[in-house]
Amino acid sequence: MNYIQTEIEGVWLIEPKVFLDERGYFMESFKKEEFEANIGPVNFVQDNESKSAFGVLRGLHYQQGEHSQAKLVRVIQGEVLDVAVDLRQSSPTFGKYVSVLLSEANKRQFFIPRGFAHALPS
Repeated sequence: MNYIQTEIEGVWLIEPKVFLDERGYFMESFKKEEFEANIGPVNFVQDNESKSAFGVLRGLHYQQGEHSQAKLVRVIQGEVLDVAVDLRQSSPTFGKYVSVLLSEANKRQFFIPRGFAHALPS
């Protein structure tokens, strides 16, 4: 996988290696050892999936304090413009945002650390 640090520290774009042939494709969507070597320790404890009708905006949503969550987001059908907004008041990038196009075609993933609001319009 290719790990790309965005302009906001801690927010990453991850591009998997996709192996295509006449049968379809194969890719690793997550490999803990590789992820932690590039981004740092993680302990994912919940996996969510959602489907949105065209034109739906999910977010901005976030959790605070002990309930805050890091997120690893990917799209399995269609595409979204995914947005992460820095809500960490002590951060030099407080209030700034990063947006990336995630799609079924590009298979990219977007890592959003704790302390960020998150939205994805479809």
